[in-house]
Amino acid sequence: MGQSKPTLALVGATGVVGLSLLSLLPTRDDVWGEIRPIASDRSVGRRMSILGHDCLVQQLSVKAFEGADVVVMAVPADVAEMWTPVAVAAGAVVIDNSGRFVADPDVPLVVPEINPDAARHHPAGIVASPSGATLMMVGSLASLHATWQLTSVVATTFQAVTDAGIAGAVRLYAETMELAGNDGVGQSPGDVRRMLSDLGDSPFPAPVAYNVIPWVGEPAVDGATTSELAVRDELRSLLRVPDLPVAVTCVQVPVVRTHSVSLHATFAADIQRDDAVRVLTESSNSVVVLDGSNDTPDDEWPMPVDVVGADPVFAGRVRQLEGFPRSIELFICADNLRKGSALNALQVAELVI
Repeated sequence: MGQSKPTLALVGATGVVGLSLLSLLPTRDDVWGEIRPIASDRSVGRRMSILGHDCLVQQLSVKAFEGADVVVMAVPADVAEMWTPVAVAAGAVVIDNSGRFVADPDVPLVVPEINPDAARHHPAGIVASPSGATLMMVGSLASLHATWQLTSVVATTFQAVTDAGIAGAVRLYAETMELAGNDGVGQSPGDVRRMLSDLGDSPFPAPVAYNVIPWVGEPAVDGATTSELAVRDELRSLLRVPDLPVAVTCVQVPVVRTHSVSLHATFAADIQRDDAVRVLTESSNSVVVLDGSNDTPDDEWPMPVDVVGADPVFAGRVRQLEGFPRSIELFICADNLRKGSALNALQVAELVI
């Protein structure tokens, strides 16, 4: 590959986010020279075809960062915490997708459609990409906020199992296969748990097949989870409203790919549904509005089965309920492995160079 162009190193290249990022490269501008896949020991030596070139997966090590201009960390937070300083010391700018450095005041949180200039100032050598739950809703909220000024947000997310990586998808498939063909399962208390008792460790705190789990992340404060607080803090940062009231409930659902969210957004001034649809449609926010009549059950809605594999965020069921003249309801879907992770990180990397 041409060495006159910058080198992009991808840590976690064989994971679900890493593979999604590599699949996006042919759709982007030709700005990179070497694309260097880096992964854990079990993937070292694997060959990957990247933009028509045969590439060897390198072991995560100090040497792997030599000559890299930008490093994308598509890995869990503990791995990012250990290796990000190493990459920065080697002279690279790190795009962190793990959420580990979001609270650091020297690490800008960037969504290219909202605050692209923030990517230019990174005193710690790190730029953070928000969580997938935040990324699917912040574009719509930012567009509406610019016109009517948000005063509060209530959100319930419905998060796909690949939020937990490949292990999440494997677990859902295993549970579904174990339960399939058993007539009556799921109709008695405890029967699903009993049937799944021999499947071993799970990345989820409860059965995910035939179920929804009102818990994503680790315990935090006031009964919230780390995922819920991350959405609150990231929205406040990106919208530049540090005290914005944000109430979030994160729910794990048996969907392989694509997060969804039900939003209740309240503003400082009265807002009309049709005006909200117009602003969402006309803004440069990567949002595609599916604006049906809301009167019949056969309109186009944003749904994971239709949105999976797509780059934009899809918003629909835009409503204004009686008694809420300053509030708008909407339902949003976005592929958590594309715009929810890989695409935003890649866009930020392009901004950095």
